[in-house]
Amino acid sequence: MPVIKGLHRGARFPLLLLAVFAMIWIALAVAPRYRQDWLLENGLVLAAVPWLAYSYRRLRLSNAAYLALFVFLTCHEIGAHYTYSEVPYEQWLSHIHVSLAWLGRNSYDRLVHFLYGLLVTPAAAELLTAVAPLRGIWRWILPVSFIMSHSLLYELIEWAAALTFGGDLGAAYLGTQGDPWDAQRDMLAATLGSMVAMTALLIAERGNPAAQDTSHASDV
Repeated sequence: MPVIKGLHRGARFPLLLLAVFAMIWIALAVAPRYRQDWLLENGLVLAAVPWLAYSYRRLRLSNAAYLALFVFLTCHEIGAHYTYSEVPYEQWLSHIHVSLAWLGRNSYDRLVHFLYGLLVTPAAAELLTAVAPLRGIWRWILPVSFIMSHSLLYELIEWAAALTFGGDLGAAYLGTQGDPWDAQRDMLAATLGSMVAMTALLIAERGNPAAQDTSHASDV
């Protein structure tokens, strides 16, 4: 898979991102709006980040993939700090005279689901290429399917947590905001984000002759 020019597999950049994310995580861990919801939202983060650190030398991703993961995790931590349905982005946008009130609901959660597909797909594509090299069109279909399956799994985890904890905590974690199709729309957002990412990767690869030669060689 292609990587962004200038963001190759240098050793220091991912460590810098990890250090910056640790500082962001600590800052946003201070006085979150709902501590219990913050703990639930960080469950997967506390599993994913240590795994990325552990696998860093054994299965290193490109710096571009690490950067994309950093941006996604930072956006997720903002949602965890405020609780997704209460992120005050309207207040932030008002400073530049922009309003998204026409959306009719707080859509920060939908944005982050889209970003999950957009920003996690590069890492998923590189991971699949490393552990199970794919040929032809499957190199583009499988990463999107990977994101779709994990988006489904996350919705099931949300559902299970809401049933387990119930009450205000379950409602805050589920964050449907009265939308009966919230889970389906979240999965669609992640799928569309993944498709955009894979399209961008395809365009980048076709514009890079060296990457094309590498991919063709793997198809033999």
